[in-house]
Amino acid sequence: MATVKLLSDAEADAIPAVKAVFDDIRATRKSDFVNNFWRGLANDPAALKRTWEGLKDVMTGETALPPAVQEMIYIAVSTANGCSYCIHSHTAAAKAKGMTDEQHAELLAIIGLAGQTNHLVAGMQIPVDPEFLVES
Repeated sequence: MATVKLLSDAEADAIPAVKAVFDDIRATRKSDFVNNFWRGLANDPAALKRTWEGLKDVMTGETALPPAVQEMIYIAVSTANGCSYCIHSHTAAAKAKGMTDEQHAELLAIIGLAGQTNHLVAGMQIPVDPEFLVES
């Protein structure tokens, strides 16, 4: 159960700042659907706008990474952070943007392997090889 109210369309329409963001979400995504994350965040219109603008800037338009790859990265980070909602929403988005079942299975294998090796390296406190240090 949510810890905040999920604003209905009627409630969102009554708050001009929220209505503007919801309208932009619908236009950008070419869908009438506004998901629960945005409905909960709408309790704070400034945070809603700021978060939507950041997501829209990074995840849409002219990007260097293909949209499905962006979503797959989001899945990996969401898995590491234990965000079930984000795992589900970005898996659905990745599939809608072309991620195949084979790619999803490989992604999960990489996430699992990275988690395992990250924990092993952290537990052993292995120093970074000088060859791996990135200098700008």
